[in-house]
Amino acid sequence: MTKPKQERAQKTREEILRAAAEVFDERGYNGAGMREIMNRAGVTLGAVYFHFPNKEALALAVMRAQPTSIVPALESQGLQRLVDITLVWSHKLRTDLMLRAGVRLTSEQTGFGFDDITPYRQWAQIMEECLGEGRGMGHVRTDVHLPELAEFIVSACTGLQEYSLLANGREDLPARTRGMWRLLMPAIATPEGIDRTDISEAREIAVNA
Repeated sequence: MTKPKQERAQKTREEILRAAAEVFDERGYNGAGMREIMNRAGVTLGAVYFHFPNKEALALAVMRAQPTSIVPALESQGLQRLVDITLVWSHKLRTDLMLRAGVRLTSEQTGFGFDDITPYRQWAQIMEECLGEGRGMGHVRTDVHLPELAEFIVSACTGLQEYSLLANGREDLPARTRGMWRLLMPAIATPEGIDRTDISEAREIAVNA
C-alpha cells in the first residue's frame, strides 16, 4: 500500500472509531448498530468491515484507546505525571467522547458478554511506570509495592467515576480525584515527593488548559 493510501486508510479508521465512540457513548454496546456507525462516519459499510470485522472488534478498539487521549500530551515526570494523568482523565471524562465511550464500555462489558481486562491493565502499567520513575527521583517511598499500588489507583479511579456519574453526572469528579490524592500522598510519597507534587485545583486547571 502506498503512503497516500495508508494515510487515507488510517484517517478512515480514525473516523470510524470516533463515530463508534459517539454511538457507544449515546446508546451503549447493545443499542449501537454498525449501520448507524457507518452513517456517522460517512463511509460505506464495506469500509467499516474492512477495518473492523464486527461490532465487538470496534468496541474493543474504543475500550483500548483510552490512554491515547491523555498520556501523550503530558510532559511531567514521575509522581507528578501520574497525578496529572488522573487530573486530565477526570476532566476529559466529561468532554472527550472517545475516553467516555471507552470507560462506559469497559464498565458495562460483562453485560454484553465481554471479559477484557486489557484497558485496566493498560492503565496499571502506565501508572506503575510513573511510580517507578517517581521512586527513582526520590518521590515515592521505597516500602510501597508499585504494581499493587498501580492496580489500587486504577481501581480507585474506576470507583470514583462510577460514584460521581451516579451522584451528579461526573461534575464533581475532578474534586473527588484531588481528594483521593490528598488521602494517598502521605501513605505513598516521601516528604520531598509531597512537597514537589502539585495536586491542587490550580494544577488541574493548568494541565487541562
